[in-house]
This record gives sequence, C-alpha cells and structure tokens, in this order.
Amino acid sequence: MCGIAGIVNFGSREEMVPVVGHMLDLMAHRGPDATGIYQRDSVALGHARLSIIDLSDSGHQPIHNEDKTVWITFNGEIFNYPELREDLVEKGHRFYTQTDTEVLVHLYEAYGTDMFALLNGQFAFAIWDVNRQSLLMARDRVGIRPFFYHRHGQRLVFASEIKALFADPSIPRALDPGTLSDIFTCWTTMDGATPFSGVAQLPPGHYARFDAQGLSTCPYWRLPFGTPVDVDKPVGQWVEDVRAVLLDATRIRLRADVPVGAYLSGGIDSTYTSTVVKRHFNNRLHTFSVGFTDPRFDEAAFQEIAVASLGTEHRAVRCSEADIGRIFPQVVWHAETPLLRTGPSPLFLLSRLVRESDFKVVLTGEGADEVFAGYNIFKEAKIRRFWAKHPESSLRPALLGRLYPYIFSDAKAGAFLKSFFKRNLTDVDSPAYSHYLRWHNTDQLKGFFSPDLKAQADTLDGFITRFTQRLPDDFTHWDMLTRAQYIESRLFLSNYLLSSQGDRMAMANSIEGRFPFLDHRVVELAAKIPSRLRMPGLTEKSILKKAARGLIPDALIDRAKQPYRAPISRCFFGETAPAYVADLLSEPKLKRFGYFDAQKVARLVAKCGQGNGALLSERENMAVVGILSTQLIHHQFIEDFHLPQDRKRAHREVM
Repeated sequence: MCGIAGIVNFGSREEMVPVVGHMLDLMAHRGPDATGIYQRDSVALGHARLSIIDLSDSGHQPIHNEDKTVWITFNGEIFNYPELREDLVEKGHRFYTQTDTEVLVHLYEAYGTDMFALLNGQFAFAIWDVNRQSLLMARDRVGIRPFFYHRHGQRLVFASEIKALFADPSIPRALDPGTLSDIFTCWTTMDGATPFSGVAQLPPGHYARFDAQGLSTCPYWRLPFGTPVDVDKPVGQWVEDVRAVLLDATRIRLRADVPVGAYLSGGIDSTYTSTVVKRHFNNRLHTFSVGFTDPRFDEAAFQEIAVASLGTEHRAVRCSEADIGRIFPQVVWHAETPLLRTGPSPLFLLSRLVRESDFKVVLTGEGADEVFAGYNIFKEAKIRRFWAKHPESSLRPALLGRLYPYIFSDAKAGAFLKSFFKRNLTDVDSPAYSHYLRWHNTDQLKGFFSPDLKAQADTLDGFITRFTQRLPDDFTHWDMLTRAQYIESRLFLSNYLLSSQGDRMAMANSIEGRFPFLDHRVVELAAKIPSRLRMPGLTEKSILKKAARGLIPDALIDRAKQPYRAPISRCFFGETAPAYVADLLSEPKLKRFGYFDAQKVARLVAKCGQGNGALLSERENMAVVGILSTQLIHHQFIEDFHLPQDRKRAHREVM
C-alpha cells in the first residue's frame, strides 16, 4: 500500500513540485520506502511507496508506458496482475518492471475505462494521459483504498489522505456543518462527502475524468444486493461454491514479495481465512491479535482456541483504557473524521505490533458480516417485523432476549430495551426500517450541539429523506434482509469500517490489510444466496458457518456473537486521564471552536467523574467520544495544522 498525491491545473502554470513534496511528507507513514514526483506542463503526480511487489528500484512510481505518454500514481494491489500481464504481453505490450502498477498503465492503453471489469484488487489511482491532456481517477469496488480531492475551477488536487490536501495553502480548512450532522446521525459521511468543506472523495466503484472541460464521475460497479437470487441451488452446493471462491480469494491475496501475516480475532471470519492459508499455502503462518485488560471486551480465550487449532506463530497486544486515552489523538489524526467509538484505537496498536514484528501485509476477516449477514442489526429488524404483525404481543419481543441475554436477564433493563425496540415498530414500509433505531439513538447526540451548529444540522427525517433518494429505484421491492445488508454496506462498510478501522489504522504504521471476504466474486456470489438461506430464523452467516464446519473448531462457530467493541469514557477520565481531555473540553475551548454547548458538555463531564464513568449510558459514552474527537479534529486540522519541518528524505523527480 502507498500514498498518492497530485495537482492538475488547466487554468495557469504553477510550480507544483514543492506542494506535492509537502503532501508526500504528510503521508510518510503510507510510503516509508521511497518517493517520486512527475511534473510536466499542467500536471504533477506524487507517490510515497510501501514496497510489497517488485522490491527493486524499478518499481518506484510514478510509472509510465513505453513512450511516456501515459503516467500513473497507484495505491493498492491488483491481485490478478500476473494473468493480466500475460495477456498484455501476448498483445505486444512491453514492460520494464515486475509491478502490478505497470499492468494498469497498459490495461488503460488497451481497454480504456473498460479495464475496471478486469481488475480484482483494492486500489485508488490516477492516470495522466499526455495526448488527451486528461486525468483518469479510480477507486476499487467496495472502497478499501481512499481517494480524496479538492476542485476549484480548472484546478484539481488529490491525495490518499485529507491532511495531504491541506499541504496546499489555497485549500480552506473547515468542518462542514451538514456532514458533521450526518456523522452524529449514522456515524459516518454519505457517499462522496467528507467532514471537511470543499473536500470530496471518489465513491467506491467509481472512476472520474478531469480535463479542461471539467470533471465527470461514473460508476463502473454497484453493490450487487437486489440482484436475482438462485432459488433452486441446494444448500450443499452453496457451501461448496463459497469454499471454492474464498480459497481462491485468499490465494491471490498472498501474492507479495514480503511475508504475509494474518489478524486473528477469535471469530469465524479471521479464523476461516487463516485456516485456508495454513492448510493450503503457508505452514508457518504468523498471526496477530488484540485483547483487552477489561474482560467485558476481551476475546483472548477464543483467540487461544484459534491459535491452538492452527498452530500459528502468534503474537498479541493487550490494550488498556489508559492506552486508548493516550493514543487517541494519534488515532483521530489518522482517521481524519470525528469518531463515536474508540474501536479504531486498539487496531492502531495491533498494526503497530505487526510492524514491530517486521511484517508489512496482513489478511483480515473484515466484510464477512456485511456479505454473509452477520450483524445483530439484521436480526433486530427481522424480529421487529415479526413483532409488528402483533404489536401488543408479549411473546414476540421476547425473541430480542436471544440477541441480548445479558440485558434481558435484568428486568428493568429488559423493559427499557423492549420500549426502545418498539419505537416506530409498525412503520415496516419505510426504506430505513432496519436502521431507524440506530440512527434515532445516535441522532440524540446532536442535543450537545451549540445553537449555531444545531441551526445548520439536518433533522433525522431530513437525513432519511436524503438517504432514501439515493437508494436504487427498485429498493422497496427487495426483501427485508437484502435491504438491511445494502444499507449497512453502502453507508458503514467503506466510510467507517474500511476507513477509520481499516486503511487508516493499518497505514498509520505502514501496514497493508487485505480482505478475502471483499473479493468482488465473493460479494457477488453471496448476494445471489436466497435470504432464507443467508439467515434462516435468527442464525447469522448460516452458509459461511456451514462452510467453516470441519475446518475450524466448533467452539468458534457456535459461540455467541460478540461485536467488536472497546472501552470508552473511562479511557479519558479518572486517575489516568490524559491532559488534553480537560483542555479540549474546557469552556474556553468549547466556546472558541463553536461546535458544542459548553454547559451541556460540562454536565456530561461531571457525570463522567461520578463512579468512574459507570453511570453513563451507551449514548452518553458515544457523546464523549464524538465531542472529544471533533474537538481534536478542529485542533489538529484547523487551529494548529502545520507542515512537517524536518524533511527526512529528498523526493526523486522522474521525467
């Protein structure tokens, strides 16, 4: 994985190399091995390299074609590049490197924008066509790799991270009130928006072209939910097909000229892919996991079962509340967005462990819950629809106790949860039915907004209307589970899970994550499975569990699902409270930054100090993280943003 950056200016000539150099400096963590800059006429392309394929100097970017009329800066991996290269050689293309990057250059020459249908990978890249005087930008199907840009008239600046864009002093730095409102509703931004005004991102599965006539964006792939299912295929055949495609998806993700390790969480997903690697490809697999000193969040016991069954060379990091509080500013700096959970923090520590172990690449199990229907939110929607047929039933809501037995065992807490799930119970025709409760709960956090920000924030109904307008035309004809999976994948997968918890936390320590479950062939196959087989009754990931049976321990398949979570308020208050917390949540800072009501925050902070945070509700814990991370974003990116002063390496210029 790498960092890419560039400037295109059709309006006037400018010296771009110094600015692009600063952009690369701000992304040194993404590419510590080498940098390169190409400038000619109206364009400059920059690249910071993390060497994984073709470790020689010939693999340095930007890379060009034979006559230097096509140039590319590329972040990512094309896993089927050997097969694509062979086809291109037969067509007469000549190569001067062994990289997948150069394959993209020649694919562009041969197929133009039809090239995307041929790619199996995770990528973000920009191709400059000298003859056409145009920039082609693209992002992988599910949005594993980021691509941000700022456009002003005939000038466009792009980069892998937002902070790199701010190396250009002409780009304003300000949080966008509308997007901030969305984050405090659904945890993340919608589609091409970012938390910053004037900064956009290329949506997953899209390419864009920028030339003197302007910017045009086009989808080349869409999430396949809602496509026709295969109702006649027997369960056994689905299981075999899933096993076969996951085997190949894992195989091609082991292609690298450096060792490949694996994350091991103790769940089905990462244990499955690690087992595939160990059985078929690498008997000396190294695995890595994160645990917690707080037993409520710790899954070490299940991780030990997985390690024992696999016999891997394993290392783990234990994460304390003090660790999370200490590193949280770094986490926010790399996430580049307000957060409502501390979940990215342990993953930051995990990727650091991987780097300290001399690995650059890890396989992870991300994506399986979206693809194979593994989240409780899917089951909640199913129970609520069943309950809505008889709203006064006392037996039907009892099914919720199967999802949250540790809550329903307490009569008072169970009654509260029943009341919570009954909200808008019969509004089953709403396109947002599956996610309404989550959004409504999070939307209450906007009560901490300052009067000025609250006046600019959208209502929950307004948000739902805007989101509904972006859904596929036939969305309401899909079954309930398919709708819920689509919404979760469309909103949460790319902009939060693969960004704040994926790319950013891994690349902060120069680690590349690879995701077999997000191979587009896996996604497309899973979308064809009838929903009655994806989730029969309340059994999540049914087909994947059947595929895993006999490969991984039954104890991991049959265990109750434990969502990945991390401690919250106690990380920031008490004896180990970091000094920055009191400063950023002080009345002067809150009033100066202007996002939150200082008096309401003061009452929340006071409550955090009572009982070591034990009195806080789940919503109040989220408020703590949301307020603090927003204050950090403003401090780091707006009030105190500065360029690195100590340049440790010169940027190689290529012609």
